[in-house]
Formats: sequence, structure tokens, C-alpha cells
Amino acid sequence: MTTQTQDHTTFDLDGRRDLRLLVGAVLVSTAGDFLAIVALALSIRQTSASGLAVAGLFIALWSPAVVLAGFAGLVVDRFENRAIIIAVSLAQVAVVCALAFADSTAAILALTVLMGIGFAIAQPAEFALLPAAVGEDRLAVANGHLETARYLGMTAGPLLGGALAAAGGTRLALLVDAATFAAVAGAALALRARRRPARAVAGAARDRARDGIAFLFGDRVLALVMVVAVAALVFMTASATAEVFFATDVLGAGDLGYGVLMTGWTLGMVLGAVVVARRVPRRAAIPAALAFVVLQGAGIALPTLWLALGFAVGAFVAGGIGHAAKNVVVRTLIHERVPDALRGRAFAAYSGMRNAAELCALAGGGLLVTAAGARWALFVAGAGGVAAGIAGLAAYGALRRRDGLPRRPRLANSRPAADSR
Repeated sequence: MTTQTQDHTTFDLDGRRDLRLLVGAVLVSTAGDFLAIVALALSIRQTSASGLAVAGLFIALWSPAVVLAGFAGLVVDRFENRAIIIAVSLAQVAVVCALAFADSTAAILALTVLMGIGFAIAQPAEFALLPAAVGEDRLAVANGHLETARYLGMTAGPLLGGALAAAGGTRLALLVDAATFAAVAGAALALRARRRPARAVAGAARDRARDGIAFLFGDRVLALVMVVAVAALVFMTASATAEVFFATDVLGAGDLGYGVLMTGWTLGMVLGAVVVARRVPRRAAIPAALAFVVLQGAGIALPTLWLALGFAVGAFVAGGIGHAAKNVVVRTLIHERVPDALRGRAFAAYSGMRNAAELCALAGGGLLVTAAGARWALFVAGAGGVAAGIAGLAAYGALRRRDGLPRRPRLANSRPAADSR
């Protein structure tokens, strides 16, 4: 729950300014994250020559968002969010500087867990703060810009990380990453938006860490969207292992062809986040999110049925559009259907589910490629997403026919959500 004071004469100016700051912070932060993980993976591979150690790096980074989702969300819903972002970013500067001078695999993995804890707290704080920055009626556009910034950072980070690791070693790359966290702290300091938890109402139920995920699955619409989106993500992430072999060996396109294929997906993601998602009417958001899951899966599966690089690139552009538009619409649905008092825990729960799905899929993808080959592994990854989306659309249609459009459940002991500047 938050309190609100708002100056409408300065809202548009402040909202645009805060959105630019948030978009810049997400771009810099995401690029720094991927820069660091690439540099660390290269370092561990050179020092330990162990595939298990490299896998452990990704588990150390991503698992805190799964294990600590409830705790992280509760922190976000109890403390002022801008202050959380500043504090976590400054703590990450110290952690990454320590990583730059770590000289053992055990120390690297332990410090990477601390990085993962920071990510687990900062990301839901960023999403929960967004309505205070841009207003409730601008969320679809704002989520699209943040999603695009994330994709650009994911594209630039690995390239920069590899280049810095080659030029100056892991230490240089990590010190650059530390500087990106300092930049994020600076951007947060400049924000005018605030999301402050209000004092507890007398007689109100005590906040619980599990309230976020309980609300998501207590809302029949959000429960359906969560199940479909996470199930499709398991299949889609499993495709990551198959894509490189499909492009180089099955299509015979070589390393350049693989690069072109993945560029097509990235281009589609930018189009989906910035152009497509913002044009989805609010009343059509739920079926649109499920339809985008179908498009995402089709973009992965169809290239396995007609083996031509040009067709594969076009399909990947379409799949990227579906993937990004789905992400934006789902996050906007969470903003719109979850009361402000629970948004930190809701976004932390959603992030935890996504990370759990990706950890399972990365392991399963390798087994699938080994068992079925790259072509059919990619087909299964895409077709699974298509099936999940179609099943979701059918379930949503049945829900509407039976009950009409379900409203969001009421949050006990809550007042209308509000923002503070």
C-alpha cells in the first residue's frame, strides 16, 4: 500500500524524464550483467576446464530469484523502492569489484550468488516503481520501452564482455560492470518518482512473503496466463541449445547464418516490444498475450519444416515479435490486475517462476538435442509453445463463456493503490 501526492502540472514532464532514466538504467544494467556473466564464464572455463563449474555459475546467478522470490518481494513491498534500487546497486558495485579480484572458482561462485540476490530484489523493485514514474495509463508503452532496453542490453553485453575479456582479461570486464551499477545508482538518485509503503492499517492482516504468488494464482485470469507463459518459456528456452546446431549443421548456413538467424529474433523482439504490444487494446490483452505465445512457438517450429535460411530468418522475426509482445502484455496485466500493495511480491514471484523454467529448460535442451537431433529438438521446443498457447486460448474461451470476463480478486484490508512523488 502506498500514499500519493501528485502535481498534475508537472506529471507529464516528470513522467517522461523518469521513464528515460529507468530505460537508460535498464539498458546499462542489462548490458553490464551479460558483460559480467560472459567474462566470468570464460574465466572459469580457462581456470577449471569444467563444464559443471560453468553450469554452476548460471545456477548461482539465477537460483536466488527462485529461492528468495517471496523474501525479495516482501522487501520491495515494505521499503521505498527508489531507495532499494540505490542500495542494491551500490552493494553490487562492491560485490563485482570483489569478483574482479577473486582468484578461485569457489569465491567466484559465492560472490555470484550475492549478485543473484541483488538481481532478485532490484528487478521487482524496478517494475513495482514503474506506475509511480509514468502513471497507470501509460504502463503498456513504458513496459515496451523497458523491454526493448533489456533486449538491447542482452545483445550488447555479451559482445562487449567477450571483447573486454580478450583485450584486458576478466578483471577489466568486471570493473566496467561495476561502473554500470554505479551508473544505475546515479540514475535512481535522479528519479523523482517514489513508491512508499504506507503504515499498516489497524487490524489488517500481516503481510506475508507468499501473498504475491497466492494472488497471482487466486486471480483466474492471471493464473491461466502465468501457467501458459511459464510452460511456453520452458519449451522456448530449450531451443537455445538446438539453434546453433540447426543453423550450422542442418541449414548449412555456418557461423554467419547462425548470427543472421539470431539477429532476426532480436529485431523481432524490438518490433514486438515497441510497435506491436502498445497497440493491443486493454480489453483484448488477455487473449492477445495467449496468441503471442502461439506466434512465439510457431516462429521456432516452422523453420524445421522448410529448410531455407531466408524462411527461417522470417519465422524468427515473427517469433521474436510474439515473444516480446507477450512479455510486455503479461507485465502490463500484472500491473493492472495486482493491487499496488502486492506488486513487489507479484513481480518477484513471476521472476522466480521464469528463472525456474529457464534453469530446467537449459538442462532439458541439451538432453533433447542429444536424443532427437537439432532439427526435431527445435521443432518440439516450438510446437510445445504453440500447444500451450492454443490450450490457453481454449481455456480462456471456456472461462468467458461460463463466467464472463473475470474481475481481479479483492485484496483484503487494502485501500486504492497510489503513488508518491
